[in-house]
Amino acid sequence: MAKNPPKPKAKPKMKPKPKPATGIRDRIKELRRVRAGDLAANPKNWRTHPPEQVQAIQGVLKEIGYADALLARELPGGALELIDGHARQALDPEQIVPVLVLDLDQDEAAKLMTVLDPLAAMATVNEAALESLLAEIETDSAALQAMFDELAKKSSAGEPIELKPLETQPPPKMAWVLVGLPVVRFSEIAERVESLAGVEGIILETTQNDGQKNR
Repeated sequence: MAKNPPKPKAKPKMKPKPKPATGIRDRIKELRRVRAGDLAANPKNWRTHPPEQVQAIQGVLKEIGYADALLARELPGGALELIDGHARQALDPEQIVPVLVLDLDQDEAAKLMTVLDPLAAMATVNEAALESLLAEIETDSAALQAMFDELAKKSSAGEPIELKPLETQPPPKMAWVLVGLPVVRFSEIAERVESLAGVEGIILETTQNDGQKNR
């Protein structure tokens, strides 16, 4: 009797990739450790780094080390183009740095690079928690200590000072208002922003709760 031919094995069904419950995509491809000099600077980078910031970065790297990764995207040729971390990359081209490689195109990278710092700056301060934290911190870095002292000074001064343009589009003569600043402190603040007060065409005003302005 002829034997029945063996039944073909059923192909395994491909399971669809699970979608995140929030609908938010994970754009991190991998973590690489890369020589800093091999990272390409982003031609659209809009941030500059004054000496005091660079010195503070050096201070925290010396005392703690790398505890946060630089951000980059991979170009078609395989090179990594920075999105965030230009100041750290420029410190030492021979330093091996941690880099999160992101799956972003050029437009997405530009958008992320634009919002990173402004988003961080939108955070508000719990003054009591900050003062408690600053009291616990010790550092051997003069640059870090200066930064901590400035944070403590702003915290103890009470309500933060905010500079806002009076117009959405800058007029020919730029005017700025110091929002919520008591008159008794205007002269003190004017000294701190003397560089602005001395520029022709810039007007400094403080607006009190009653709407009265002082110059």
